[in-house]
Amino acid sequence: MRRPLLAKSAKLDATSPLPLYAQVEQLLRDLIRDRPYQKGRLLPDEITLAREWGVSRNTVRTAMGTLVAEGVLQRQSGVGTRVRRDRFASGVAAWQSFSKEMARRGVTVERFSTRCIEVTASADVAEALEVAPGTPVLLLDRVRGWDGTPSVDFQSYLHPRLGLTTDEDYERPLYELIAERSGIVAQRSVDEFTAIAADKGLARRLGVRIGTPLLWRKRIVCDRAGKPVELACVTYRSDRFTLTLTLE
Repeated sequence: MRRPLLAKSAKLDATSPLPLYAQVEQLLRDLIRDRPYQKGRLLPDEITLAREWGVSRNTVRTAMGTLVAEGVLQRQSGVGTRVRRDRFASGVAAWQSFSKEMARRGVTVERFSTRCIEVTASADVAEALEVAPGTPVLLLDRVRGWDGTPSVDFQSYLHPRLGLTTDEDYERPLYELIAERSGIVAQRSVDEFTAIAADKGLARRLGVRIGTPLLWRKRIVCDRAGKPVELACVTYRSDRFTLTLTLE
């Protein structure tokens, strides 16, 4: 039996300072978290949603347009609108929580592997973290994805001043864990991007062929004082991700 739409009274508030289109946008984000929509079911049309939520069709169209522009939804002429599953767009500035960013887009992140070990800092790692070469640091190694497909490989080198151990709960959002355990708040990042070809290790971890083009991101995360917290080396499957950059 087809699940009914959200009721008119779900969250809409005509007295709220938040515009109706923004409230409808949130209703849409909630709606597409339902498994049938994640699996490809077409969303109800604009007229149906407008009637269900007691707003104008233009309000629904504006909200849907926002999600289409973000790459969350995909419109197909003569077919309808559904959750876009082939590739996700991620803003360059959206670095604080991969899981939260994907959840905002209605995607449940799957954890394929998580491992944390202690290593000695190489010259490159030491330079990024501003420690002496050979200093013991933690390497947090994670593979994440969705729909049964590994899509992103994270290798995070964590500064020893954070006081973390290999026994932490690294399934949690990393920067929340850092703030809770050390009181240090990640404030900004400096990023570099380059295209690489999958070597044997990355091919195995991301489920691609050796030589497949990948997007590699080097990110140095700093605290409020500008001191380095983490060196992250992130590798994205190019058939699953598009990174976007907005210049103002």
